Amino acid sequence: MTNVGAQCKFLRASAALKTYLEGAGIQERFSATQNLFREEDTNSGVFLLLKGRVCMSVRGLSKLDRLFSAGSLLGLPSTFTGHKYSLTAQALTEVDAVHVDQATFLQIMRERPELCREATDMLGREVTFIQGALAERRKQAAKNKVSPAELGALI
Repeated sequence: MTNVGAQCKFLRASAALKTYLEGAGIQERFSATQNLFREEDTNSGVFLLLKGRVCMSVRGLSKLDRLFSAGSLLGLPSTFTGHKYSLTAQALTEVDAVHVDQATFLQIMRERPELCREATDMLGREVTFIQGALAERRKQAAKNKVSPAELGALI
């Protein structure tokens, strides 16, 4: 397998959060190259990785690709806000994941403040990364003298 992106551990869920999500979600299997979700897809919830490796990427910024493995919780920003996904999560190997729909995830967050704190800490780290990626995209567009209309299409 080709080495893609940096290995990231900042979206790893605690044992307590994993237990709640595993009990609330549906286990799904993804084959290598299959998307768990794509940038601009409507939110379908979060994905807790049980097995395998996933590459999270931002269209047009491959140097910002990151790798996630078992224990990682993907899709937090979109699930908390209800907006479309801002990243793509693609399986690099066969992946087993627990998929928790948005309504169920948010219900857990309301009922378990300690798990909500953990998830919002993870969310903060992910949002920081996304903001950095979008700033990099804008910087590249300016460097390449992309028109405002073309920049809007990139973002």
